[in-house]
Amino acid sequence: MKTQQGFTLIELVVVIIILGILAVTAAPKFINLQGDARVSALAGMQAALKGANSLVYSKAAIAGKEKADDTTLDIGAANDVRIEYGYLSADIQSLTDALEAEFDDITNPTGNGDWLIAQFGAPPGGTVVIWQRGAPSPLDVGLADSCILFYTSALAVGELPSYDIETDPSKC
Repeated sequence: MKTQQGFTLIELVVVIIILGILAVTAAPKFINLQGDARVSALAGMQAALKGANSLVYSKAAIAGKEKADDTTLDIGAANDVRIEYGYLSADIQSLTDALEAEFDDITNPTGNGDWLIAQFGAPPGGTVVIWQRGAPSPLDVGLADSCILFYTSALAVGELPSYDIETDPSKC
């Protein structure tokens, strides 16, 4: 009697079907790499902002300005930055100078910056919303459907500024 070598056609079809099912269930995880990258970039911007604020507060404390409500501080940038209670003010120019990032104001979104920024409320005590160029704009799709970083200035002595990331990687 002759022994059989190899696989039957039915066995091969079953293996292909199983691989197809695995590919369909695993594909959505790999398809949304762009959303995950945007969330990571936003977390990097948040970390850069926290690090800059740490250094700015140290410099403000040395200069005796950590309790000032609304003043400026020389940090060696092109312009003096506005600070509130020792931390960066939530205004576009101060964040641009302190972070040395290229922000484009939403009122002029045609620039070359990697980040877009919108300012709500005049400093002191304002808030800015930051998002990556190419991501869905919170002004178009709404705050709930976008990847954004809210930065709010410190509002009192001893109070920290807030850094809130609102993201849903599936919507970025």
